[in-house]
Amino acid sequence: MNYWWVAVAVGVFSFALTHVLRRYALHKSLLDIPNGRSSHTVATPRGGGVAIVVSYLVALVWMLSAGLMARDPFLAMFGAGVLIAALGFLDDHGHIAARWRLLGHFLAAAWALFWLGGLPAIDVFGMTLAPGLVVNVLAAFYLVWLLNLYNFMDGIDGIASVEAICVCIGAAIIYALSGFATLMWLPVLLACAVAGFLIWNFPPARIFMGDAGSGFLGIMLGCLSLQGAWISSQFLWVWLILLGVFIVDATVTLIRRLIRGDKVYEAHRSHAYQFASRRFGKHLPVTSAVGVINLCWLLPVAVGVARFGLDGALGVIIAYAPLLVLAFVFKAGALEKS
Repeated sequence: MNYWWVAVAVGVFSFALTHVLRRYALHKSLLDIPNGRSSHTVATPRGGGVAIVVSYLVALVWMLSAGLMARDPFLAMFGAGVLIAALGFLDDHGHIAARWRLLGHFLAAAWALFWLGGLPAIDVFGMTLAPGLVVNVLAAFYLVWLLNLYNFMDGIDGIASVEAICVCIGAAIIYALSGFATLMWLPVLLACAVAGFLIWNFPPARIFMGDAGSGFLGIMLGCLSLQGAWISSQFLWVWLILLGVFIVDATVTLIRRLIRGDKVYEAHRSHAYQFASRRFGKHLPVTSAVGVINLCWLLPVAVGVARFGLDGALGVIIAYAPLLVLAFVFKAGALEKS
């Protein structure tokens, strides 16, 4: 059955709700004021990511009612998404201590893993990584890292939205090519929810996503990747490849800052994409480059894993190699000049 009308409706609803949130933020002076750690120079309304959250949660309810989604993955994604979005919303409008945010993140990850059934057996270089307690603990850390890195990477106009759309459309294409057309609607509808917001967030942004939106996107993408792993272990590798731009930049930056002894929970501007935006003097070239890398490099490698027998772990290595080069060329994690 053709559900494209639902995809359009989700995008339109997200667009309209972002407009409402922007007017509300301006009326209440909920503005992101530039400071020494900012990548923008104009006070901008924040909190627009709530439109993504509400739009996609409504879409999940529709998918459950239409029989396109089973109960357990629905509970996993809906429950974890609400918790992470609520934490982000409260942090956007006040402050929650880092330890309590992290506790909430692990609770959301545990909830998602419980309803998803944990992480299934995964093929790694021809060997099978059997499921168990250790593997599921690693899966929890994976979800927590993914939602946090998505927050870290939401630092210039449009970049987090473009990444989410490209990753979701790439996964949907691969699901369709692999004979799982029904499965593609989950990422498609998430892409549409983000697209409605992106119209307002595209450089120069008229509203920012905020922690509620970025954390929600991170946990949703993580849940989708684990759900895909239950269909085929190759699909987990596909998602890891498609998320490569954010994973490599955030991970290299974190490692270098840890080695240097920085307080990693403090705000900074030392991601590769932030150095790149300052080098080019604007956000649009960097945000556009993320889209090009996703569609022209990472998607073909992911298709090779899903459809042409390329080993998943090897595919990740191939996909990440040039991204690592770019990360070091653009000084990911390097000490910022005062």
